[in-house]
Amino acid sequence: MIIQIEVLMMIQTVALKALRDNYIWMVVNPHDSTCIAVDPGASAPVITFLQRHQLRLSTILVTHHHPDHTQGIPDLLDQDPLIIGSAHSTCPYINRKIQEGQQLHLPQMNLTLRAFETPGHTLCHISFLIENQLFTGDTLFSAGCGRIFEGTPSMMYHSLQKLIQLPDDTKIYCGHEYTQQNLVFASHVEPHNLIIKNRLAWAKTQQNTLPSTLAYERHINPFLRSDHPDVIQAAQTYNPETTRDPIDVLSTLRTWKNEFKPDLLL
Repeated sequence: MIIQIEVLMMIQTVALKALRDNYIWMVVNPHDSTCIAVDPGASAPVITFLQRHQLRLSTILVTHHHPDHTQGIPDLLDQDPLIIGSAHSTCPYINRKIQEGQQLHLPQMNLTLRAFETPGHTLCHISFLIENQLFTGDTLFSAGCGRIFEGTPSMMYHSLQKLIQLPDDTKIYCGHEYTQQNLVFASHVEPHNLIIKNRLAWAKTQQNTLPSTLAYERHINPFLRSDHPDVIQAAQTYNPETTRDPIDVLSTLRTWKNEFKPDLLL
């Protein structure tokens, strides 16, 4: 199902819903009918979109190897796409590997992408910047971050710090629609934060809350605010052994979020 179109310069970015709550982001150049698919966790929505709009899939971006971000790729190989992912990735479909700080020009789309290695959720996670659009997979969500499956809290902290150095107007395109439940948790961490409160009220009226922006995330995302006094205090209340070190605070927040039951507050 197509649920949103964002227009940027000469391209359009379209959100396709897949599986339970995944997004597949389609970056379309309408002038030459080519497009990019970001994290195709299912093939059917992509194939339907390509056929409906008579597009050719030139490129696939893979942020990490988890099946809900890659299992649609085999059915898309007949398009002969360039498949870009981390140089360290275990995903077998990647045919163009990219590393931290590399820029890669995509002549068929007339676009340049920049890579950021963002381990934490997985060891080989990578995020992609195209113009001011940041595709963060399962590293950075609106008002949240991914579970730490393979990495460490330190890795996740430094990955998030890397991304937060980008300009305020950077748009965040993440891999799942988790915003409402993340904001419920954020409002529990910072109950007096009116920006979080207002954003949660807005999110409850939306089917699709993305893209967000880094400007918003600086105010509403507790995992980007692990050095903020209110967030530190909340983490220490949850776990009194938490120090003021932002990595330790993030670690406590992630444990807390893993155990959090959002339905209790919705």
